[in-house]
Order: sequence, then C-alpha cells, then structure tokens
Amino acid sequence: MNPSLDSKLPNVSTSIFAVMTQLANTTGAINLAQGFPSFEPPPALTQRVYHHLTHGGNQYAPMPGVPALRQIIADKTRTFQHREVDVETEITVCSGATEGLFSAIQAVVHAGDEVIVVDPAYDSYEPAVSLAGGVTRHVPLQLADNGHDFTVNWQRLQDTLTSATRLIILNFPHNPTGAILSAADLDTLAAIVRASDCLLLSDEVYEHIIFDGQEHMSLLRHDELWERSLVVSSFGKTLHATGWKLGYCIAPDRLSAEFRKVHQFTTFSVSTPMQLGVADFLNKHPDYYDQLPAFYEHKRDLFCQLLGASRFRLKPAHSTFFQILDYGEIADADDISLARHWTHEIGVASIPLSVFCEQPFTGSRLRFCFAKDDATLEQAAAKLCQL
Repeated sequence: MNPSLDSKLPNVSTSIFAVMTQLANTTGAINLAQGFPSFEPPPALTQRVYHHLTHGGNQYAPMPGVPALRQIIADKTRTFQHREVDVETEITVCSGATEGLFSAIQAVVHAGDEVIVVDPAYDSYEPAVSLAGGVTRHVPLQLADNGHDFTVNWQRLQDTLTSATRLIILNFPHNPTGAILSAADLDTLAAIVRASDCLLLSDEVYEHIIFDGQEHMSLLRHDELWERSLVVSSFGKTLHATGWKLGYCIAPDRLSAEFRKVHQFTTFSVSTPMQLGVADFLNKHPDYYDQLPAFYEHKRDLFCQLLGASRFRLKPAHSTFFQILDYGEIADADDISLARHWTHEIGVASIPLSVFCEQPFTGSRLRFCFAKDDATLEQAAAKLCQL
C-alpha cells in the first residue's frame, strides 16, 4: 500500500519555460522561448573560474558569499544606484535569483499574510507564497494609450493594499513586457506604503539590460523604500551565464538577518569557484556593465528590423532581452494554443503571456527572446515573416 500524498502545491505543474524548451527540442524548433543566451560568457571570465577550479577554490564559501564578490556588489550598487550598503551585513550571495526570491518570501511571509504581485508575474512568486502559507493578490499591469507600453496601475495597487498585506513583489525591468519604473513611480509607491506595515521585494535581474539611454530606477535609490526592501538580482543575466545560478540579495541589516536564516538552510553557500571567478573578472573589467545595454539594444533593433515585413504589431522593448509581438492581425487564437502550434508548424518557440496572469491576458501577445546570435535571429524572423 502506497502512503497517501496531499500535495502542498496541487495547482502547480511543470513551468512553461521547461515545457516550451522541451517542445522546441523535440520538434527541432528555434527556441526563442526560455530566456537564455545562445552565446558563451566572456572568455576572460571563464578563464578566471577555471583558475579557481584548479587553484584551491573548491571548498565551501562563507554563507553570505565570498568577501571579494560582496565587495564588487557593494561597489556597483554605489556606482549605479547611489546606495552605500554594508558588505558584511546587507549583501547575501544566492544560488540564483530564484533562490533569493524564495528565501526572501519564506523569511517574511507568515500564514494568512497577503502578498501583492503585479501581473504578468514570474511563475515562482505565487508557489513560494503558498508554501509560506500566504495568499497572493494580483494587480495587472495596464496598457498605455498607444496600445504597447505597460505601466503599473498604482490606484488599483493602493486599493488592493490592506492591513493584511505583508509584502509587495515588484519586477522591474519587467519580464515579459520590458516595462521600467521612473523616479516618479518610486515616489508614488513610497506614498502608497508609507502608512502601512508591508515590506517590498524587488526582482531586478535585468537591472543592466535597459535601452535608449534610460536608467534603471532601483528601489535601492529611494531612501524611504530602501528601509523596507529586499532587492534581488542576478549575475546569470548580466554575464550570459544563466546556468551558473549566481544571484544576490541586498537588504537593510535587519531584513538581511532574517533572509540569511532561511538562505543558510536552503542552500547554505554558493559555488566557490564561480563566485571567485566573477569577482576577479568584474574587478578587472569594471566597464563591462556599461557595454551591456548597447550589446542587447543591437539585438533588439535587429530582431525588430527583421520583423518589419511581418504582420506582427510591436514596439521595441524598453528593457530585458525579450520582445513582445502582437499577433492579432495574423491569428484569432489564445496565446497558449498558438505558441504550441507555431512551435510545431513554423519552427519557432515562444512564451504565452497569459500563463503569468491570474485573469486571462487582454490582447494577443507572445514573448520572444532575442538573446541569440544574429544568425539565429535572422532564421527565426524569416519564419515569422511567413505568417
């Protein structure tokens, strides 16, 4: 007799990213679905990792992260977000951003607490809230008058905030829409939460991939928001090394202390040679961050230019390495069915937006990853232009 099993996540199935990547692999389609680059990290970086693999860097790292990498994080936080953070007490290196997000949620959400997320929302948020015993409340982004840009509906977020709200989870630069926050948005958010007891969790993994000369407005920049924020980011996106699962969480010392209580039992410490290699590389190449926006802006512009002859409607993304395409003039079908169909029939895999929303997503849109070599983008665009 098999013991009974009462699932703690009965409504959770395999992530759409894994599903679409497997479908792309099975059909031989071009995978513009899952967000990973088709190119390697900088050779100078992998050389430093190899150095530490062969020169004694293979034992446990300190639980918060190796000091050299935490110093790199502190230095870039000062440079880009004008925030001084304590290397010892306010920075924790994580096993990827997803672990950082999970540990943050487990650290601060208690049974019955409400957590607000902004739809479309990354699919790891709500399961982590459910495992903590919390209840997720969804606030959808709203479309601007031009029909392409997405913005936060601050009034609806304020209306959703109650005395039971323990946490608001934000993700900007936003995956999948590419939306970004302005300084005025940070002021608005501060006014909304000022009288509340809620905390903020900010998913900023695309912090260095922002286009058209705009700046990333991190919650770290705002004195009032900083006091109640846990900010999570990722070296995987920045260094074209998503498989390394190397992220970090920055938070005031009192929040970091609670975060580390969970982190130490989730993963304890992160791969030592990876941390040391990244610290070496960024210490020697501090201008790397400055080059990244132009690198991905070229790929965004190329992909959009290649689709100029297609029937898709689009506006170039403001950030991330994803482009939203509106297929309303091509097909009258739901995005999940169409993403699967086009993977089979035309050989290009994408991600439907509706899977990241509590309510059916308004409009006909799919997400395509342009973090690919130019030849791959050309091949994919040629197939899409045939529709």
